[in-house]
Order: sequence, then C-alpha cells, then structure tokens
Amino acid sequence: MKTIHWLLASTALATSLFASAQESAIRKTLAERIPQLEKIDEVQSTPMPGLYEVRIGTDVFYTDAKGNYLIQGELIDTKARRNLTEDRIAKLSAVDFSALPLADAFTVVHGTGARKLAVFEDPNCGYCKRFERDLQKVQDVTIYTFLYPILSPDSAEKSRNIWCAKDRVAAWQDHMLRDKVTPPASCDTSALQRNLAFGKKFKITGTPTLIFVDGSRVPGAINDTEVEKRLAQAQSSAK
Repeated sequence: MKTIHWLLASTALATSLFASAQESAIRKTLAERIPQLEKIDEVQSTPMPGLYEVRIGTDVFYTDAKGNYLIQGELIDTKARRNLTEDRIAKLSAVDFSALPLADAFTVVHGTGARKLAVFEDPNCGYCKRFERDLQKVQDVTIYTFLYPILSPDSAEKSRNIWCAKDRVAAWQDHMLRDKVTPPASCDTSALQRNLAFGKKFKITGTPTLIFVDGSRVPGAINDTEVEKRLAQAQSSAK
C-alpha cells in the first residue's frame, strides 16, 4: 500500500514539474519573440489537449505547447455549448461588491431596497439614459450610481454639477430622465477622480457598466426584464 501511495505521489509531482516547465517555456518563448507583449500573468492548460491559455490582466490568449502560435479569439465547448473564453473573462473581471467605494456613489432606493446594484454611468451617455428609464420599473432594489465621466470633454463638468448639487439624486434624474440642465455647482470632486481610478483598475471601459452582488458585471444597457433576471441570479449565487 505504501508503495502505491509513493508511486501516486511521485506521478503527481512529476506531472506538476512538467506543467511548470511547460509554462516557463511558453513564457520565455513568447517574451523573446513578441517583446511588445505585456507581462504574462498566468499560463495554464485548457480542456483542449495541447492548447494553453495565456492571461495578461483580464485579457485571454491561447498558444500551443511550444509558443509557436498565439491565438486571439474564443474557445467554444461545442459539447457543453459554452463559450469558455467568455466564462473565463467574466470570472477574471468580477468585482467584489463589498470592495466597491460606496461612499463615492449616490444612492437611489426603489421599494424595500432589499436587492443591490452598482452602476457606473456618464451623464452624456445615451444608452445610460435609456437604461435609467427602464430601471424605474425595477422595484425593491438599492442602486449605487457612480458618476464616471469618460465619454466627452464636458462629461467632467456635468458630473461635477450633479455631484455638487444639493440633491444629487434629483439632479441626476432631472438630467437623465427629463433632459434638464443641471445648474453649475462646485465642491470637492475627489470622489469622481477615485471613480475613474477604480474604473481603470478594473477595466471599466464603457457606460453603463452594471455590477451585481455576486461580482458579475454587465457592460452596456439592458432592459428591466434582464435586470430582474440578473438580480435574481446574483442573489442566488451570493448565498
């Protein structure tokens, strides 16, 4: 019995050492041949024999065992009918909801506010305005809105006026739902700078970007039915 355990342990160790050597070889080859490639964070095998995942931040590439080819695209599991690349990126880009700097957002409560949703939005975003109209139909949710001025030169000014308004929620809803111009206002806008820094760190590149309590995110506007579906999924996953 001891011999069997020893053999199993030896096999596992040999497999681990081989995998480590394989990953090191891929890193070395790609770094030498593509010097402009950013630092590789991780190399790991995929379900497809001979194909390896190369991760740089939240970007995913694929390569062969020798690093002779680098593939930018999606890996589909046809049997399970799943986009493995999409699943992987979703996991990599997940945001810990408890780590969100909620003090840098303003809060809107619908109904009981039992469910939670964070949204990064630019006041110049047309898709955000459509999303906000649909969001009015969603009940029993607390919405944390992070002003995220990235789209136009005057996005920062509009965001400042809304953030510095006496009633941020009223100013935001007047602007997004009723196309009312927010009067000029000034105050400490360091929160907006922190929002931009947070978005850069987590690669929030467009608005609206929705973040749910299970860490999942949705880049882009979705309708109220889809929001409800995502909220339910997030609540279930977070339990």
